Amino acid sequence: MNICFIGGGNMASALIGGLLGKGLSAAQISVAEINADNRARLQRDYSVRAYESIAEAVAGSRVIVLAVKPQQLRAVAQQLAPLLEGQLLISIAAGILATDLARWSNSQTIIRAMPNTPALIQSGMTGLYAMPAVSAAQRERAQSILSAVGGTLWLEDEAMLDAVTAISGSGPAYVFYFIEALQQAAQKLGFNAEDARRLSLATFLGASKLAASSEEDASVLRARVTSRNGTTERALQSLSDHHVAEHIALAAQAAATRSREMGAELGGDR
Repeated sequence: MNICFIGGGNMASALIGGLLGKGLSAAQISVAEINADNRARLQRDYSVRAYESIAEAVAGSRVIVLAVKPQQLRAVAQQLAPLLEGQLLISIAAGILATDLARWSNSQTIIRAMPNTPALIQSGMTGLYAMPAVSAAQRERAQSILSAVGGTLWLEDEAMLDAVTAISGSGPAYVFYFIEALQQAAQKLGFNAEDARRLSLATFLGASKLAASSEEDASVLRARVTSRNGTTERALQSLSDHHVAEHIALAAQAAATRSREMGAELGGDR
């Protein structure tokens, strides 16, 4: 399975590293990257073939991963159109609809994927949607590529990718926001910055591991550490009084709305 990446940024690097770690040969991977420094980094760090030219990079590939910004996807797809010979296209660009990408590239074998930044440490989560023309074998190839950096979730409705973007795609930023707030709270309670960071990170990591290893719902785990009339109950009551859960839901809805807006702004016939 020869794979070509169009774009050699952080997510492409994460996928390349994950694939190499799963046993794929560097000789099976090529990258098209316009930045000379990035090409040199990719060749140095991963021993893959890196080209400035898209035409050179895609030659001999069976899968092409479009790892460019949404704003660049139309131009890249139009460059690819005359070069395609039935390859599977996997797009990781947020918002851009498969039908728009199909029109630009003149291809129907397209899978949209929404990974997230924990893929950088092989702990990511990716939502996947395949157009009807994608074969079972091609779905398996996409699964093997994205599962190299974490978990995957297949979707039957492409519109649900906006929700995936809102929850897991943008989700790491929400987590970092919470950690940042907890660190600030710790400092206000008298800890220095280093100790505040250690306490906050260890607490979040430990609680996440506990939740991931348990078959019980998070609400059950929360109740288990909430003693009646105790400190945790007082803190949770404050969160409830300030409608924190409702605001988290509103934030996720705002992200999903923006994902749909991006598809409308960058897609279409313009």
